[in-house]
Amino acid sequence: MNTSLKILIAAILIAVIGIVSIYSSTSRKEGELWETLCQRQMIHVIMGILAFWFFSRFNYRWLWDWTYFIYGVVVCLLFLVFILGIVRLGAQRWLSLVWFNFQPSETAKLITIIFLAKYFSMKSIGDVRLLASKFGLWRALVLPFIFVGIPMFLIIEQPDLGSGAIVFLIFFIMLYLSNVKLRYIIIFLAILGFLIPLGWNFLRDYQKDRIMVFLNPDIDPLGAGYTVIQSKIAIGSGGFFGKGRLSGTQSQLKFLPESHTDFIFATFTEERGFAGAIILLGLYFFIIQQGMRIAERTSDHYGKLLALGITLQLGMQAGVNIAMNMGMAPVVGLPLPLMSYGGSSVIVTFIALGILANVSKTRAVF
Repeated sequence: MNTSLKILIAAILIAVIGIVSIYSSTSRKEGELWETLCQRQMIHVIMGILAFWFFSRFNYRWLWDWTYFIYGVVVCLLFLVFILGIVRLGAQRWLSLVWFNFQPSETAKLITIIFLAKYFSMKSIGDVRLLASKFGLWRALVLPFIFVGIPMFLIIEQPDLGSGAIVFLIFFIMLYLSNVKLRYIIIFLAILGFLIPLGWNFLRDYQKDRIMVFLNPDIDPLGAGYTVIQSKIAIGSGGFFGKGRLSGTQSQLKFLPESHTDFIFATFTEERGFAGAIILLGLYFFIIQQGMRIAERTSDHYGKLLALGITLQLGMQAGVNIAMNMGMAPVVGLPLPLMSYGGSSVIVTFIALGILANVSKTRAVF
C-alpha cells in the first residue's frame, strides 16, 4: 500500500469518527439540527476526499508559480470578511457561498506554509535549495514576518485568536526549518518575550477571561470556566472503555457547549473512553509519522518544507485542541482537524494532505 493511500485511509477514519461523534452530540437536540449537521459533514468529507484526490495528482510544484497570487486572494478574502462576513457568537469569520459558509482563516494557515516554503527557497535550473542561511536580519525575519503578519492580524481581529496563534507558530517553525541563523531566532524570541505583557492590553475581555480560567479553572465555574469544567468531567467520566454510543451524559444532556465543534474530543472520549482516545491519537500520530517520512525522503527542499510545514501544522492544531479539551491549554476556538464540524477546516485539511501525498510521489527536483 503506497503512502498516499495510507494517509487517505487514516484521514477518512478520523472523519468517520467525527461524523459519528457529531451525530451523537446533536441527536437529542431540538428539531432536525443533528440530521442537518450530519448530512452537511458527510458532504464536507466527500468534497474533501475529492480535493485530496485532485491535489495528490496535480504536481505540487505548480504552487511555486501561483504562490503570490493565492496569497493575495486569501488576504482579499480576509478583508472581505469584515465587509460581508457572517457574525456568529460575536465573531465575524465566515463568508456565505450559496449553502456553504467558507472560513478564509483556514485557508490562511495553508497558504502561510506554501508562501514561506517558497520564500526561503530558490529555484535554479536543476535544483531547489534553501537560501535562508545567507539572509540578513531584514530578509530572514522582518520581511517574511510582515507578509505573515498581515493575514495573522486580520484573523485575530475577526476575532479568532486560536487560528492567528497557529499562523504565528507556523511562521516560527518555518524559520527554524529553513535554517535561518540562530541568532536571528533568538532576537525574535527576545522581542516577543518583551511584547507579550504589552499584548495583554489588546486582548478582548473574554480572551483575558479564558487565559485566567486556564491559570485557575475554578475562578469562574459558571462563566468562562464552565465549558472546560464540563469537558474535563466528560473525559474523566468515560473511564477506560467509555459509556457507549449515545450514552454520554455531558453531551447528551446538553451540559457541554460546542460538543460537536471545539469540544468534540470530549464528546468522543466520554462515549469511547481512554481506549477510543488512544486509537484516535494513534491515527493522528500515523498521519504525522507518514508526513515526516515523506519530508525525510524527498530531495526537493521546497517539497521538504511543504511536507514538514503541513505535518507540523496538523500536529500542532490537533495537540492544542486536545489540550484545550483537557484544560491543559486556554480555550481558543480551534477545531480538531478532520473531526470537528465545519466544512472549511475539513476540506482545507484534505487539500493539505493531498499536497503532502503528492510530495511523496514526486521524487525528482524541478
